Amino acid sequence: MNKIIIVGGGASGLMAGITAASKGADVTILEKEKKPGKKLLKTGNGKCNMTNTGESRHAYRGCDPSFAEKILEEYSVQETISFFLHIGIYTLNRDGWVYPYCEQSGAVLEALLMEAKRLGIRIKNNENVTEIRPSGSGFEVLTDTWKYPSDRVILACGTAASLPLKNNYNGFSLALRLGHTMVPALPALVPLVPEKTAVFPWAGVRIRACIRLFTGGIFLMENEGQLQLTEYGISGIPVFGISGTAGHLLLSGAPVRTVIDFFPDFDPASFLSFLEARKEEHPERNMDELLIGLFPDRLIPVLTEGCINLEMLASKIKSFPLDIKSTLDLSHAQCTAGGIRSDEVSSETCESKIVPGLFITGEMLDIDGDCGGWNLQFAWSTGAIAGKAAAEKAKNKNQEAKSVK
Repeated sequence: MNKIIIVGGGASGLMAGITAASKGADVTILEKEKKPGKKLLKTGNGKCNMTNTGESRHAYRGCDPSFAEKILEEYSVQETISFFLHIGIYTLNRDGWVYPYCEQSGAVLEALLMEAKRLGIRIKNNENVTEIRPSGSGFEVLTDTWKYPSDRVILACGTAASLPLKNNYNGFSLALRLGHTMVPALPALVPLVPEKTAVFPWAGVRIRACIRLFTGGIFLMENEGQLQLTEYGISGIPVFGISGTAGHLLLSGAPVRTVIDFFPDFDPASFLSFLEARKEEHPERNMDELLIGLFPDRLIPVLTEGCINLEMLASKIKSFPLDIKSTLDLSHAQCTAGGIRSDEVSSETCESKIVPGLFITGEMLDIDGDCGGWNLQFAWSTGAIAGKAAAEKAKNKNQEAKSVK
């Protein structure tokens, strides 16, 4: 029987295993942790934002974002939703963000594990893979305690993003030793730390805003949504969307500046007129009092500090600058930006172009997506594609061997 070893029992690893086993392959998943799916349980704040039915064209980043588009063409969002319905997960769609109807990530993991068990997949926990050796027409996968022969190997071991820093995931080193190259993997979907935060008494404030990213005065991108202001800096979905790019800029030594628009409903001129009308109606109010009802009380003194007239106040609210010194570390990140270069992997099969028979999936690749289920969708899609291709290739190889005999 076609033997496939999958390194990693997360989202893409389980999807790869289930897909390969459904094609008749003999599948073993080697999981470093005590239990599989640890990171899956954390997604969507425990509700598991499984995928997204929105426009994916601008949802992914990497050296070649079009790679993600090609992957989703091979295994689509609708195929993902159908797969989960088949294994018992009815979904709930909230403005394109798709969750299990029960809104419990544990149910998604349990359904995957039940399907894996039904298909006879072996899951070996506490198995740390130390080396992958090409051997004949297959591989030997070495762990701390054992050696596993296989026809094909799928690297689906993810990264240490969102896990304690003591979790040292070695998937990248395994791929590098086999000849692959990578873009440095940095924290993504992660809070940003400005140069000066101690002067801001805004911790705990949540507010809808637009945040723009600049380097050397050059505008790069913007995101709008609920901004979270913390004791260490800025967080929330709009920040997460720019954090991967900010991290790579910081690594290169480039200056990084964010500019926050705390009132994106109005353009600058209209917002100044709006404030002037409030002042005209209530001439007795000072600047702090004018902002009551517009902004949370802890944010108001930050906005009014140093402003001597309404022009300065309007400008500060519409263009609040923060020079960024760092991101938070991987333990605070939802995923990584960077990874094994996607141009070294087939978008049709996820097979390595460098090591035939090796497949690479999910977060290990140089692709990261926006919040909203995009990263999980990339994991499901690459896992399904790799599982199918690995099973079919192993089957064809065994048939060729039999015909030679």
